[in-house]
Amino acid sequence: MELSSDQLKQFDGRDPDKPIYVAIKGRVFDVSSGETFYGPGGSYCSFAGRDASRALAKMSKNEEDICASIDGLTEKELGVLADWETKFEAKYPVVGRVV
Repeated sequence: MELSSDQLKQFDGRDPDKPIYVAIKGRVFDVSSGETFYGPGGSYCSFAGRDASRALAKMSKNEEDICASIDGLTEKELGVLADWETKFEAKYPVVGRVV
């Protein structure tokens, strides 16, 4: 499945009839099983329906960091992002790409 950034926003957990998606480096993961973290009121609900690559790399929940851009990240931050991507791959199914 291919989704635009705007289409991805529909999967932010606010509609109980839709799954919850988080993207990393353009790959969309179905994180519905982690609803307590990514659903409304969850610790990482601001990541839901978005590409959170930069925020994960920087280990940040700042609004300005919740985006797909990895430009200017340090090697250490890119390593952190790779670790997160591996964790997501092990825990959540990939359901599409952001185009």
